[in-house]
Amino acid sequence: MNKYEGIFIIRPDIKEEDLKGVYKALGDLVGKNGGTVKKEDPWGKRLLAYPVNKFKEAYYYKLDFEAPSDAIAKMKAACKLNADITRLMVTRR
Repeated sequence: MNKYEGIFIIRPDIKEEDLKGVYKALGDLVGKNGGTVKKEDPWGKRLLAYPVNKFKEAYYYKLDFEAPSDAIAKMKAACKLNADITRLMVTRR
């Protein structure tokens, strides 16, 4: 199992209860692919450096987790299908 850090950018026009659902879905996605979540850190709404999909701000969410190396590609593919997640970056720690 490798240690990873994921930064997820979530669209700003989402409702608060839907935002919590996205957070839970990301944690469940890690667990479904054989990983474990170590730390969740919602950063809140922040200004973007440049407009993304015509949005100037977005919600940031940081997730520290452990997972097998083959799980990362599956997680990225699942996140691309989720319309609420605008961008993501997963790095190995």
